[in-house]
Amino acid sequence: MLRIPCFVGLGLLVGFVVPYVLMLDREVRSRFNDLVFAVPTRVYARPLPLSQGLAMNAATLELELTFAGYQPGDGKTPGTWQRQVGRYLIGNRGYHGPDGAVAAQNLVLVLAGGRIARLQAADSGRPLEQAHLDPARIATVYGASQEERRMLRLNEVPPLLLGGLQAVEDRDFKHHHGVDPMAIARAMFANLRAGHTVQGGSTLTQQLVRNLYLSRTQTFNRKINEALMSVLLEMHYSKARILEAYVNDVFLGQQGAQAVHGFAAAAEFYFGRRVEGLPPQDLALLIGLVKGPSYYDPRRYPEHALQRRNVVLQEFVATGLLDADQARTAAAQPLGVVAGGQLPHNRFPAFMQLVRAQITHDFDEATLRQGNLSIFTTLDPATQLDTEQAIATTVAGMGRRGQNIQAAGVVTDVAGSSVLAMVGSKLPGDQGFNRAMDARRPIGSLIKPLVYLVALTQPERWNLATPLDDGPVALQQPDGSLWSPQNDDNQSHGQVPMVDALAHSWNLATVHLGLAIGVARVQAFLQSFGLAKINAGPSLLLGAVDLAPLQVAQLYQYIADDGYATQLMAVSAVLDGDGTVIKRYQVRAGKGQYQPAVRQIRWAMQQVTQVGTAHAIGESGLAGLHAAGKTGTSDSQRDSWFAGFTGQHLAVFWMGRDDNHPTGLWGASGSLKAWIALFHRLPSTPLSAEPGPGLEMAWVDPASGKRTDPQCAGARQMPFVIGYLAQDTQGCFWQHVQNFFGGGPGSSDPAPAPSDTTSRD
Repeated sequence: MLRIPCFVGLGLLVGFVVPYVLMLDREVRSRFNDLVFAVPTRVYARPLPLSQGLAMNAATLELELTFAGYQPGDGKTPGTWQRQVGRYLIGNRGYHGPDGAVAAQNLVLVLAGGRIARLQAADSGRPLEQAHLDPARIATVYGASQEERRMLRLNEVPPLLLGGLQAVEDRDFKHHHGVDPMAIARAMFANLRAGHTVQGGSTLTQQLVRNLYLSRTQTFNRKINEALMSVLLEMHYSKARILEAYVNDVFLGQQGAQAVHGFAAAAEFYFGRRVEGLPPQDLALLIGLVKGPSYYDPRRYPEHALQRRNVVLQEFVATGLLDADQARTAAAQPLGVVAGGQLPHNRFPAFMQLVRAQITHDFDEATLRQGNLSIFTTLDPATQLDTEQAIATTVAGMGRRGQNIQAAGVVTDVAGSSVLAMVGSKLPGDQGFNRAMDARRPIGSLIKPLVYLVALTQPERWNLATPLDDGPVALQQPDGSLWSPQNDDNQSHGQVPMVDALAHSWNLATVHLGLAIGVARVQAFLQSFGLAKINAGPSLLLGAVDLAPLQVAQLYQYIADDGYATQLMAVSAVLDGDGTVIKRYQVRAGKGQYQPAVRQIRWAMQQVTQVGTAHAIGESGLAGLHAAGKTGTSDSQRDSWFAGFTGQHLAVFWMGRDDNHPTGLWGASGSLKAWIALFHRLPSTPLSAEPGPGLEMAWVDPASGKRTDPQCAGARQMPFVIGYLAQDTQGCFWQHVQNFFGGGPGSSDPAPAPSDTTSRD
């Protein structure tokens, strides 16, 4: 009779249990072999370049360090910095970027005179030509799982973390086979004695199985499956591989819909630093979170977190990982958690729109959301934040009128054609309409440098001293009406040198010049930059063309970059999960064009900021930048513009109203103020005051445009294209005659440049 139950049991074993175990085995092996954790696509700013002589101030450096997650500290631990007056000690964390791996290195940096005066390796004192700090993460593109994770290889995990994790969660990890009966027995006894659950008996392997394969429902079937799958997992895979998977998968926190998985992501989330450089007390806190990320959340329940952290530190002592003195020192430290979660989703939406626009030809949205990509951009965090602040300060200074004003700004690197900052709204972080890319508005007098540039490409006919007629204009339109533009001061100024017409933004002189050039030539020049729907009428000469701030920046980049028509870029490279560059975006440097004309315009635009409509730059204390720029105002003061550049940065600002009503702002009273506010904060290399190669300086009589002697009344020095300087000269003879008879306008003092007070553009 005993044979029947035995046969039934054997039948169940053969007919159900064995097939069921084999099915679980296939599932365990299949899913673990193909295990690919959901790692989101991360978007990074540009690595901060450091070199001796680079324009830099303390505020900008500390802003960069803070935004990249560096914390004040000893300056030796990776991810910390220390300031000693103008001397900085920086624990550079190192990173893997488009140009390969950059090793962690302690740096000494000395600031003096608004520049980096010295850069050296802290350990050896060896001077360094250049160094880079790891870039800040500015955005994250999540897939459907909304999981935040950064993968670590086992050899990258701090030994104290690996040892401490096993000491607290699974002391017999190296010896059991997936399930630890003794641990289960200890947990049952402790729970019975306490009358509630105080200790778990699950091994690390069981916890991993639960996370990867099973739900969290507390049922008998689930516990049986968990135990069987844990044993099967240990049969097929090494302890090292199981531990590595656990370290990268364990759930350790939540920010909104974003779940934080793995110790690497948790270190960044809670401490803003890489796990590789965390001290014992911070590693203990992370290990303590395994028991309950919600209950021990150091931001919500710091007292729970502190208590749990110190319990973990005692476990470190009990297992010989730390001695008692080290544990006491660690326990005396504060939690050290950064104020907010370090999971940037889209901090700079306007810039991110440009990033997406530039990579859309190579990566679709589905590919980005699949994740595990690293997108390195050109964004300069300090410049971005300074631009946001400049706009906010300027709009706030307008009082009640500023309530209806909107704004946008674009800042580029003159030499690299990189977009360093983009602001699409007066409200930082506004996820709505991106005015920097999508608000196409009349640019007004910003068109004028381009009109004059077209003229100067004919040096045999035009130069900056050429007299222009600033007299009335009346042109019949196709509909029979008359187009009669006026200067902003409602006056005409007779014959004026070209440079003065530009400096003071005189409309009538510009129209006369543009008609002499031919409107079609100006139109064709603008279209060569890829601009469509360019107005073919004479009103084009005064800026009757709708462009977005980014398009204006592209036009002015041509002037700032010495005639190189390079495309502005926001992305430098895209890397896959292994750190291999799969797409590199490089500026295709074209051949410099019309450089003598460009250099003359640049010099003339420097006159705009010195004595013209943007003279407020010099008066604000920024004269040393020798900046070049141009104000712009559209009809009825609906749009306020300013575009200006130094030797390092170009910045374009726009201000207006979304309903297109008048603002009451000129270019000089709106956007120019934002430009000034930015460059009071932004360290930048001055623009050279020299005219540049291919040009020579000569003295001319501004009334006639002819060469004259320096001592002649009113004589002014201007740049000319070499070989095209007029040979005929006009000396001071007639001035001497007029002075002798007392009836001439001449005097012993040179005549000043025409006043700029009447020009408000």
